[in-house]
Amino acid sequence: MKRRTFLAVSGCVLATLPTAALPQQAKTYRIGYLHPTDSSDILYIAFLRALKELGYVTGVGGNTVIEARFAENRVERLPALARELVAQRVEVIVAVAITAIQAARAATQTIPIVMAFSSDDPVKSGFAATLARPGGNTTGVTSIALEIAPKWIELLHDLVPGLKTVGVLRAPARPDHTAQIDVLRRTAEAYDARLQVIEAGSVDQFAAAFDAMAGGGSQAVVVLTGPAVVSGRSSVVALAANHRLPAIYQFGYFVRQGGLVSYGPDLDDLSDRAAAYVHRILKGAKPGELPIERPRKLMTVINRKTANALGLTISQSLLLQADEVIQ
Repeated sequence: MKRRTFLAVSGCVLATLPTAALPQQAKTYRIGYLHPTDSSDILYIAFLRALKELGYVTGVGGNTVIEARFAENRVERLPALARELVAQRVEVIVAVAITAIQAARAATQTIPIVMAFSSDDPVKSGFAATLARPGGNTTGVTSIALEIAPKWIELLHDLVPGLKTVGVLRAPARPDHTAQIDVLRRTAEAYDARLQVIEAGSVDQFAAAFDAMAGGGSQAVVVLTGPAVVSGRSSVVALAANHRLPAIYQFGYFVRQGGLVSYGPDLDDLSDRAAAYVHRILKGAKPGELPIERPRKLMTVINRKTANALGLTISQSLLLQADEVIQ
């Protein structure tokens, strides 16, 4: 058979082969990630690990491209960064914290959005119709910090004898912080204590905030989670120690850096579940039909060394309740 005839026949044969019999080009997934702080954030690092465990590999030879956008603590940048992700035609956007979720939702009503973490109530915030069936393009994980806030006061009351004044470090103009403070105030009143609420919107305002709390008679501090607090956590922990103020946080990594106590979700668990949502959506699930989940486990982490430095005695019952005790 002449070569020209052979090529023509071969081409006809290939054209008639079923698609499954032909070599398939591997799919490359494009995942957007929107975060108020920076790439050193613990949640982002844990999320990448969780994705890899599910088979989504980045880098040379990988099957996944992560379009990550970080606001570097300038939340006003989030809307523009969200629009960048939409322009990159990502298949799903992972948004961390209420400000990033709001920006992502304003940028797109069609691209699926996974809440990697939100301390707000997604129904009251308008992110979802219900937790069981959110509708729209947004689903994911929420801690609903209103439900765990009373425990913060309870733990401080157990740790600090005669607690009468509790400082609260909050970010300005955050509705979720305002709602948490309402719950904290009612809980404090039940313990015959009062709140002293101090705002700090950036790391360079933390020192003045702690001076104000110490000067105002605060005997302990509740630190509400926000981008500035997360990125400036070493400063927050150091200032609490310098002012000898027992402080409670939402996440254990504050305590592992020297903070006194935390109560809240396990970040590794949140990251695993955010990655699982991404996986299901990339495989065809509709976000509006995926129930929004609460944390499966709430952890108490105590730093005994910090307690000793503050002259605090931790009861045996509290030590037994703790999921992690740092010696």
